[in-house]
Amino acid sequence: MTDTNAKQLTNNQKPSNELKRGWTTGACATAATKAALTALIGGEFPDPVQITLPKGQTPSFALAFEGKGESWARVGIVKDAGDDPDVTHGALVMAQVRFIDELGVKFRGGEGVGIVTKAGLPIGVGEPAINPVPRQMMTLVVEELIQAHGITRGVEIEISIRDGETLAKKTWNPRLGIVGGLSVLGTTGIVHPFSCSAWIASIHRGIDVARAEGITHLAGATGSTSEAAVQALYKMPDQALIDMGDFVGGMLKYMRKNPVERVTVAGGLAKLTKLAQGAMDLHSGRSQVDFDLLASVVENLGGDAELVAKTGKANTVLEVYQLTCNQKLDIASVIADKARQQAEIILRGAPVKVDIVIVDRQGKVIANA
Repeated sequence: MTDTNAKQLTNNQKPSNELKRGWTTGACATAATKAALTALIGGEFPDPVQITLPKGQTPSFALAFEGKGESWARVGIVKDAGDDPDVTHGALVMAQVRFIDELGVKFRGGEGVGIVTKAGLPIGVGEPAINPVPRQMMTLVVEELIQAHGITRGVEIEISIRDGETLAKKTWNPRLGIVGGLSVLGTTGIVHPFSCSAWIASIHRGIDVARAEGITHLAGATGSTSEAAVQALYKMPDQALIDMGDFVGGMLKYMRKNPVERVTVAGGLAKLTKLAQGAMDLHSGRSQVDFDLLASVVENLGGDAELVAKTGKANTVLEVYQLTCNQKLDIASVIADKARQQAEIILRGAPVKVDIVIVDRQGKVIANA
């Protein structure tokens, strides 16, 4: 469970202007917990409510909802994810607190918060999907307040997220075995727009869950078309599919220390040409196709001088592919083999068998190395 569980399953293009950061669901839940417990103890809701994040920042959050009964208090805070393409942006994150006789802090998942059903995640099976750092943040808030007021009872915190079950269908939670809602996430409390590290961390969790399930053959795809093609080709369960996106390096490097028997890397010809060149991030803004490399491949395949020249000056890999198909040159298989060799270099001898599947835009497999 990582920050990108809350991201849409699309490869969003990063804007060029300066981006606004936001706050994680964990930060919002912590602020809601502090405001609710403050009101339960003293009767007044602090609005805005200020919390301290793990790295010392002290943001304040406006209350969007507040309610109080004889033995409970509840606060809702609207999540602001800044400029990040996060499906939970604008979601109402709510915390309800009450005192319990058992000392310490007990967490419950309310409506819209998922339950962990598979091993391999940092939270145990059967537990609400509230990650360790948000739990620590909320626990610290509770301990500070009850100690300051001399209270010798425990506190139960129930976190809920409005429409969380619906929003979770747009995330990776179902594949990770988190059912019924979203995860309460965050390691720093801050959402950094278009965070590569968050996406890669989610790839790691996908691998962890698959390994814990005993799945020995995983596939990472650059997009939905190639993912559907490789799933059909090998009849793979959803849990074997890793949401790799452009981060082939992030997936393969994690497998050095967390190996599986076999991994398939699937994608279109352009993306996997970049891998064949040695790129570990296949995003168009962070790596480019080397058409001189493609020209040399065409030449080695026996292409004539005119075709070699056209390849070197081509605008797209699709153009090159069409030109080579006209002369019955199998450039896709050569690129697949070169990509496989580069993947093995990234794996650095890890006991992982790797193969490459290249698909066209219609999802047809055009090469398999």
